[in-house]
Amino acid sequence: MQSFNNDSPGQSRPSSFLMVCLGNICRSPLAEGILRQKAEAAGLDWIIDSAGTNGYHTGEAPHPLSQKVARHNGLDISDQQSRRFTADDFLKFDKIYAMAGDVVDEMRRIAGRQFDPSKVSLLMDELHPGEDIDVPDPYYGSEPGYHEVYKMIDAAADQVIKKYAPNGQSK
Repeated sequence: MQSFNNDSPGQSRPSSFLMVCLGNICRSPLAEGILRQKAEAAGLDWIIDSAGTNGYHTGEAPHPLSQKVARHNGLDISDQQSRRFTADDFLKFDKIYAMAGDVVDEMRRIAGRQFDPSKVSLLMDELHPGEDIDVPDPYYGSEPGYHEVYKMIDAAADQVIKKYAPNGQSK
């Protein structure tokens, strides 16, 4: 699989971010909530959203275990609603983070000619550039898997703040 982190030093700093997973009820809602909380704490006026590549859960709240783990970490994601990723998301967002390589493949299929690889990265590439590490899907697992996913996303979100915030602000 190829690396999707195509940021170049000359690009302007993104201010709108989309977090994408399969169903938009486990990983990407956590990623949206975590990054939003960190951006607000750093005083950043970023637009942060999430979506899923399938429409199976459109309109649903995040998975109960994602909500529980978020609450355990002082974060409320209960007001989020699942939505499906669309080709137009490439026009609306500066940076799109996929939770896994298969999600990138689906984004490419959905977007067709609008797919812009310069905007897409695997989220874990922020911590492990070029290693193409997926955030595991905890959907069929038990609560400990959700805690592990939270930790992975939290660490990667810290790197996103350091990378794109003016002066590398983070808390």
